Amino acid sequence: MSGTSVTTAPADAELRRSIAATLLPGFVGTTLPAWLEARLRAGLGGVCLFGQNIASIQQLRALTGAIRAANPDAVIAIDEEGGDVTRLHYATGSPFPGNAVLGRLDDTVLTERAGRRVGEELRSAGVTLDFAPDVDINSNPDNPVIGVRSFGASPELVARHAAAWTRGLQSTGIAAAAKHFPGHGDTAADSHLELPVVDVPVEVLRERELVPFRAAVEAGARAVMTSHILLPQLDPELPATMSPAILGMLRDELGFEGVIVTDALDMHGASGERGIPEAAVLALAAGCDLLCIGTENTDAQLQAIEDAIADAVAASRLTPARLADAAQRVHALSASVESAPVQSAPVQSAPVQSAQTARDTPEDRAVSADSVVGAFDVSETGREWVRAHGGAAYSVVRVETVANIAVGVAPWGPFAAAEGAPRDPAAAAFAAQPVVVLTEGADSALALDASLPVLVVGKDLHRHAFARAAIDRLRAERENVVVVDMGWPAPDRAYADIATFGASRLVGQALLELLGRGS
Repeated sequence: MSGTSVTTAPADAELRRSIAATLLPGFVGTTLPAWLEARLRAGLGGVCLFGQNIASIQQLRALTGAIRAANPDAVIAIDEEGGDVTRLHYATGSPFPGNAVLGRLDDTVLTERAGRRVGEELRSAGVTLDFAPDVDINSNPDNPVIGVRSFGASPELVARHAAAWTRGLQSTGIAAAAKHFPGHGDTAADSHLELPVVDVPVEVLRERELVPFRAAVEAGARAVMTSHILLPQLDPELPATMSPAILGMLRDELGFEGVIVTDALDMHGASGERGIPEAAVLALAAGCDLLCIGTENTDAQLQAIEDAIADAVAASRLTPARLADAAQRVHALSASVESAPVQSAPVQSAPVQSAQTARDTPEDRAVSADSVVGAFDVSETGREWVRAHGGAAYSVVRVETVANIAVGVAPWGPFAAAEGAPRDPAAAAFAAQPVVVLTEGADSALALDASLPVLVVGKDLHRHAFARAAIDRLRAERENVVVVDMGWPAPDRAYADIATFGASRLVGQALLELLGRGS
């Protein structure tokens, strides 16, 4: 079998149905395209939604309703981590704290509540599978793609919060997909752009990276997402997504029986050297069940992938039984979500905001901004600056770095908070301050009022030479400078007088409340 020809033989039709059931494409637009509707009616496994597909909660409900009308068994997936990575709140910034904040608060009951609130929103929106929680251990502070998406740097801490978030999310009937197996935390590269290498022995992997995945599996996670990283001491040739040896650990050592879903195959770490069709074949052969294709897929692209998989079967690189097993797992996932009871009993924990419907306003939060401040790391310099200048006039230097692809361009930090709650006194006060934007390549000699103290706000500042240079210059020229890092700071906190460990809208509001306290 080659090209795009499709026979009508029963065996071939059954094979094609199995292939279609393993595919999870994205698409362009806020309505269901005709080509995607046709594929759903023919048995396509599901659809993955991104920020670009969402204009409002009403529009999203109509979209998921159209998907379900075309295929009631379709998986409707989304990346909603409840923090810096958000799709439901891509236009406004997330009203949830994010994993690193939850890990620092270290209240698993609160973490479970946050997972439940996210699940309630997804359930209301018609989504069935959430690519969360991120259970990577952020053991490398220079990690460009995980950072504050992680609960922390300790395997035990990450494990207990991974289990709590999973329980909370799945209590609403939404399936969780713990990610990125076997662990993306010890990397200094972004698999969206290249193939990261984690050169550690299997013993280290078992004692560190696998601990949170085991906890998520034991908590009942219905899916696990793979990573496009190379672990040469386990498989010197193939990234985890395509490695039978590595995925075998998930099945055999961790006892996971649910759906193994790939991270997006359009990422360079997966398809940069081989193309998406071949990456799809290798992922299925390795043991993956559901293939997340990417963000802007087309009918022609899916046809090429289906044909490549069919050709692999014809060439005995892939068996019909492996495809049938993958399709069965995907169908079982969809059925488990549909039949799952929603546990509505509230969890008793720290102060929370009530939420009865899908939340898209800054007032409707799972965790209060006041609680979030407790997760901040504030140096004495930061405390002195807040005491002396909080609540007064100051200049703001907004450091804009290139966001990783997972985060995208969602509004962040105090800027999102000020825009989202203009009547809030702290937000209004911040919005009144003069702002200078600093970007890479711009002149570091910033035009600032010499009479005003300076608040520098950015993310992962220690990783960006232009940001370090500008901060060093400001500190040399002035005495009244405070630096806020809303990413994952360096261990020595050299560029983080105030470290917030997240940049969601809620965390931004918490920062504004801290700044507004003054003396």
